[in-house]
Amino acid sequence: MKQRHYLYLIVGLLCSVLSYPVAAELKIGFVNALKVMDKAPQVDSANRRLEREFAPRQRRIVSAKQEIKKLEERFGKDAAIMTESQARRLSRDIREKKRDLKRKQEEFREDYNIRRNEELDKIQKIIILVIQDLAKADRYDLIFTEGVVWANKRVDITDKVLKRLRKKSRRK
Repeated sequence: MKQRHYLYLIVGLLCSVLSYPVAAELKIGFVNALKVMDKAPQVDSANRRLEREFAPRQRRIVSAKQEIKKLEERFGKDAAIMTESQARRLSRDIREKKRDLKRKQEEFREDYNIRRNEELDKIQKIIILVIQDLAKADRYDLIFTEGVVWANKRVDITDKVLKRLRKKSRRK
């Protein structure tokens, strides 16, 4: 039984000794994907584009909310002096406007999320290309992004990636 343990120990030591020269030649890098997505200029410009694209719809929704609020205030103040049919009509109008507003808000959220995901997909492709170009230019063998619990500053190339993304952003 003890002989088997020694055999495993010897095989393990041999494997680690023999693999050391291979590991010493390996150039490894790490990119903090969250930091890149937070600081990449492409993300800021995509957010501005989305804001411009969806601002008119956002203003219409805010306007509809204000209109409903005014109708509700009017109903609260004037319900006692209105005829029953007027009160019913105003109440129904408020309900319809609320339903319409809710539908518009849901459509807005859905459309915004679809467009945001499209923009993020484009940005992720750009980031991947930049990382691949950097890896080829600096002769990295392996670059990690997600799933890394810790990375030494020596292998963290996040700032290099961000620098290239900024250059790429200025060219456009």
